[in-house]
Amino acid sequence: MGNQALLALLSAEYPVSLQKPSSLKGISLFWQMLQKVHFNSVASSTLRAATTQRETGTHGGTAGQATRNARFPGSASGFTPARRSHRIWAHRPSGRFTHAKSPADGTPRRPVLSVSARKIKDNAADWHNLMMKWERLNDTGFTTANKIVNLKISEQFQDNKLEIACDNSATESEKPSPKYNEELDSCCAELLETLKQMTKIQLKMEKLSLTTKGICDLEMFHHGAGNCTAPLFHTWPTSYFYEVSLKLSQMYKKELQLKQTIVQDIAHSADQDLLMVYLSSWLYQPYIDNSSKLLLEAMLLETGHRQC
Repeated sequence: MGNQALLALLSAEYPVSLQKPSSLKGISLFWQMLQKVHFNSVASSTLRAATTQRETGTHGGTAGQATRNARFPGSASGFTPARRSHRIWAHRPSGRFTHAKSPADGTPRRPVLSVSARKIKDNAADWHNLMMKWERLNDTGFTTANKIVNLKISEQFQDNKLEIACDNSATESEKPSPKYNEELDSCCAELLETLKQMTKIQLKMEKLSLTTKGICDLEMFHHGAGNCTAPLFHTWPTSYFYEVSLKLSQMYKKELQLKQTIVQDIAHSADQDLLMVYLSSWLYQPYIDNSSKLLLEAMLLETGHRQC
């Protein structure tokens, strides 16, 4: 609508007010008329657009849809603003979308272990670590003991040469006194340190056995002495873990006592045959049976540390 038409329409309906535009009443009526004309113009445009869409079959044939089309330009073609979704959608070959599974959904969950089972599993790992440390210390101790034996044999050989060189008529006071061997003393101190570390390991093994015994007593208290309880892992009853731990602990306790005897006498013995026996006993550990490794592997397999 042009300005001339608008003025003509206003003059026809409010002739008096427009003749005196300076009055407050005329100005107010003039402003109300402008708003009314603008509203009628917008309403007629919206109604015309809705009628056209209904006749042509376009989606959204209501006035409300036309208003939405004006507010969202792409809505006339069927597009409406969608809410955000936190789901992950996967496209199928058929064209449909399904909720995608996260990678964690396909991962098999580990069985939930009880407190007693977790403690026994930790003890089995500790047994493995302690036995490996014992073997390394045994190799270190054997190397040190071998040095001590070699020094002792060399010292005896030198003493024999000196005795042969001495005159048979020499008195006891003229015979050379034994010299202080600093290297031998250093080796003895190193072997003592190795023995201390092995003693600590053996004490930790005893604590593991006591812990396993406590778990057995706890399970017996919970389920009763006469009831047959299900195994904590696969086939072993709880009491068998204590039997294995006790057997291993006793083996290493006896072996430690043997090594203590060797350390006390190896640097003071003059018998070469006895020194060789000490070396062989330290290396081969007669009180630790070959079944110890089998028991350890069986315990690791039962608790899940080893796979079949």
